Amino acid sequence: MKQNMGTADRTIRIILAIVVAVLYFTEQITGAAAIVLGIFAIIFLVTSSIGFCPLYVPFKISTKKKEQS
Repeated sequence: MKQNMGTADRTIRIILAIVVAVLYFTEQITGAAAIVLGIFAIIFLVTSSIGFCPLYVPFKISTKKKEQS
């Protein structure tokens, strides 16, 4: 898997996951919304940690800066 996520993309995903966790633990979101957002938060954390988003592949998207030689 070639990384296709840039630093800004990864940072935004981590911040969103943290926001969802805070909302969940302060009981601002509950029920089905909490489950769905929790799943997205986990996905965001996993994709951010490995730097690869499988949904970017079919659309040939990459937010990672090109390496300069």
